[in-house]
Amino acid sequence: MASVPGIYARALADVVFDQRLDPSKTLQQAQSLVELVANSRVLREVWETPSIPAEQKRGVLDAIAVRGGISRPVRNFMAVLIDHRRVQFLGPIVKEFEHELDRRLGFAEAEIISARELSDTERRALEAQVGKLTGKKVRARYSRDVSVLGGAMVRVGSTIYDGSVKGQLERIREAISS
Repeated sequence: MASVPGIYARALADVVFDQRLDPSKTLQQAQSLVELVANSRVLREVWETPSIPAEQKRGVLDAIAVRGGISRPVRNFMAVLIDHRRVQFLGPIVKEFEHELDRRLGFAEAEIISARELSDTERRALEAQVGKLTGKKVRARYSRDVSVLGGAMVRVGSTIYDGSVKGQLERIREAISS
């Protein structure tokens, strides 16, 4: 059974590709709406309160769209969420939308953990290597963890590539103990 965020995210992705919209611009606008709703309790209450007529809710949306430079398709998408009382799912929908865009555009999201800050050259080389492994273009997020000791750990989806010193030491320990 499909999830609510997945259904709406795929529908928005369909609109982006059917209308040949700029995926990154559309994602950015959707993320700005997520941030706006997350930071405004009053706005959240207005859009989620069943006793407020949908026309008034869409009026607030139209004012926000004009002021924030939100495109018509993103505005219409938000109006659908308001009309179907799905505003509470906006954050997960936009996160799922980002993953759907990545999938359709051939990107893989990678989380790269290293013991030290990597140089731009090291990052490019690592991303190229991960790209060869996955067969996709890579969007990487980097973080530091001194417990890695050296090398790097890469997570792409549920797959982990462990090239860390810590991982090598653990494999040696397991080999010796067995």
